[in-house]
Amino acid sequence: MQRPAEFSVGFCLYYVWVKSYLSKTQYKPTMQIVLKKYILQLAHTFTISRESRDEQDTLIVGLSLNGKTGYGEATSNDYYKITIEGMMAEIEAVRGQIEAYDFDTPENFYGFLESLHLHKFTLCALDLAANDLYGKLQGKPLYELWGTSIATYPMTNYTIGIDTVEKMVAKLQEKPWPLYKIKLGTSDDVAIVRELRKHTDSIFRIDANTAWTAEQTIKNAPLLKDLGVEFLEQPLKADDWEGMELVKEKSVLPVIADESCIVEEDVERCVPYFHGINIKLTKCGGLTPARRMINKGRELGLQLMVGCMTESTVGISAIAQLLPQLDYVDMDGAMLLKGDIATGVSILEGGRVVFPELPGSGIALL
Repeated sequence: MQRPAEFSVGFCLYYVWVKSYLSKTQYKPTMQIVLKKYILQLAHTFTISRESRDEQDTLIVGLSLNGKTGYGEATSNDYYKITIEGMMAEIEAVRGQIEAYDFDTPENFYGFLESLHLHKFTLCALDLAANDLYGKLQGKPLYELWGTSIATYPMTNYTIGIDTVEKMVAKLQEKPWPLYKIKLGTSDDVAIVRELRKHTDSIFRIDANTAWTAEQTIKNAPLLKDLGVEFLEQPLKADDWEGMELVKEKSVLPVIADESCIVEEDVERCVPYFHGINIKLTKCGGLTPARRMINKGRELGLQLMVGCMTESTVGISAIAQLLPQLDYVDMDGAMLLKGDIATGVSILEGGRVVFPELPGSGIALL
C-alpha cells in the first residue's frame, strides 16, 4: 500500500530533526581522569625547622580530552595533614561529575571544582592539569596565552636544608649556584650563615619556617644583612601578627610571607606586616588562584614570589609559566630529587630556564 505524501514528508522532516539532534548530543567528548601516586626519592635528607625527610609522596593527575593530556601535581604535607590517599579519595568521590564537565577554560573549570568543596591541595593537582590541558588544546604555552614574555625572568634559588655545618658546606660545594635559600631554625643560625659565607660569594635568602621570635628576627637581621642576605622568609609563627608588625617596622631586611599567606584572602591582610608574599600553588589551589593573588599583590605594592614544594618537574613546569610576572622564584624542587618522573621545563647550571617545545606547561611523563 502506498503511503500518503504527507506521511513521507513528515517522516523525512522527523528524520532530519533526529539526525541533527543526535549530532549535537549523542557524542560529546568527555574528560578522562588518571590518578597515580609516586614516591620521590630525595638526593639528600631534607630538613627544615619542623621536620626531616628522605622521600616525598606526590599525586599526579592526568586530564585527557580530544587526544591531549594535561598533568598536575600536589604533594603530601604533614604540616597541613594532606595525604595522597585523601586527595585521591576526594577526586574519586566526584569523578563522574568532573569527567562529565563540558571543559572550556581553566577559569570556568576552577569555579566548577570549587563548588565540589575539594581541599586546596586537591584543587591544585586538578587545576594544574586543566591549565596544561588547555594550553595543549590551544597549541600554545601558558605564559603566551596569558600575554607575557619569557625574555626576562627571575632566577630560582637552590635550597640548602638544615644539617651539620660541614654537610651544609658540602651541599654548597656540590651545587655551585648564584643564589641560595638557607633553611634555618636552630640554636646557632647566624653562626651557620657566617660559616657558609666563607665558602661562597653567592646571594643568600633565609627561611626560618616560623622558628624565630620577633626579638630574634630584629636582632639577627643586621648581622645577616652584613653576610649578604637578600631577605628573610616567614621568620615568625603564621598567626603572630603583633610580632610581624614590630619586625616590619624594625627589620633592616625585607620580610616575605609564606605560612602567613596561603589563600587569596590572605594577600591584603599581609600588606601591613610583610614586604612581599611567597605564593605556593598547592596551598592556594593552583595556577588559577595564584594568578589572581599575583594581580592583587602587584596592585597592593607587594613583592611577588612563587615557591615550590619538594616536587617533580610536573609542578615545577607549572610554576615556570608564571616567571615573567614575578620578582622572585623558588622552583628548585625537582633539582633536589635523585630522579625525576617527567620532562618539561629544565633549569641549567647558572639558573637559565629552558622551556619545552610542548605547549601548555610542556609536561610529559617519563
